[in-house]
Amino acid sequence: MKRYTTAIIMTTLLLTLTACGGSKNTQDGTAGMTPVGPAFMADSAYRYCEEQCQFGPRTMNSEAHELCGQWIAGKFRSFGLQVTEQRANLKGYDGTMLKSTNIIASYRPELTDRVMLCAHWDSRPWADNDPDEQNWKKPVMAANDGASGVGIMIEIARLLNDGEQMTGDSTTTQRPLPNIGIDFICFDAEDWGVPQWSDAPDASDSWALGAQHWSAQPHADGYKPRYGILLDMVGGQGARFYRELYSKDYAPSVVKRVWQAAQVVGFGSFFPQKDGGRITDDHVPVNQVAGIPCIDIIPYYPDCEASSFGPTWHTLNDDMQHLDRTTLQAVGQTLVQVLFSE
Repeated sequence: MKRYTTAIIMTTLLLTLTACGGSKNTQDGTAGMTPVGPAFMADSAYRYCEEQCQFGPRTMNSEAHELCGQWIAGKFRSFGLQVTEQRANLKGYDGTMLKSTNIIASYRPELTDRVMLCAHWDSRPWADNDPDEQNWKKPVMAANDGASGVGIMIEIARLLNDGEQMTGDSTTTQRPLPNIGIDFICFDAEDWGVPQWSDAPDASDSWALGAQHWSAQPHADGYKPRYGILLDMVGGQGARFYRELYSKDYAPSVVKRVWQAAQVVGFGSFFPQKDGGRITDDHVPVNQVAGIPCIDIIPYYPDCEASSFGPTWHTLNDDMQHLDRTTLQAVGQTLVQVLFSE
């Protein structure tokens, strides 16, 4: 990922609820809403991020990439989800053929009323924004820019599985569950975009290759969930998630739903009522090609000199030491609120 094509900051609504508590402004639309669903376990999500990183950087065509893909698919299967692996050979900006696998894990696949969560799982091959030029062609561990979104999705899958208990040939519900199908889509080949050190033209279509492929050829004929939510870099220290502008263009009601959910569960300070920029990311082809309204939860650091995506973006410091459990908690609990409100 990715780049901001614009950088617009605009305060549109003042809210007084923060992650530390406080009274809600009745104009925020959350009056009468209450938290629902189980507690999101940040330690568990953190562990799933760590387990991905233990394979090493999951760069395209590497052994670590192949082994981690098998682990992700197996993890979702262990929680009772139906897993589809969409394999394709995709051409990178430099002509490299990339052995790509989009991993789709489906909760209650028999239901036609569905929503989707998605994140990319590959690692950036080049730390081309590292402050040390000697590191520009080294691979990124991608604890945040890759593993964090997948870690949150796996934890939500675990919570869904824990809400059911098998008794013989039947399933008994241990707590209220979402009355919808949910697809967890792990996009591949997102981060092979043109590096900053390359002489090649900076082409936006060099990014999000797995999402481009899936959007043109979804894993199921006629697949049309009501909406999608993309998770990208959702575990960084000091992260705040401004409203991304393509998301507001294509899925304003979903943006509203998610930002209200953050307020209800007490993490409104992580989701300020402010606009960020337009970002080249996996949700763009999902909206423009697949025609599925999809938003991007992605951080914006307006005062960071290194990058508007934060100080570790595309650097060797994108490691587990710079991942924040509180950020994982804020995003994960917000998504629980969204899903269990259905």
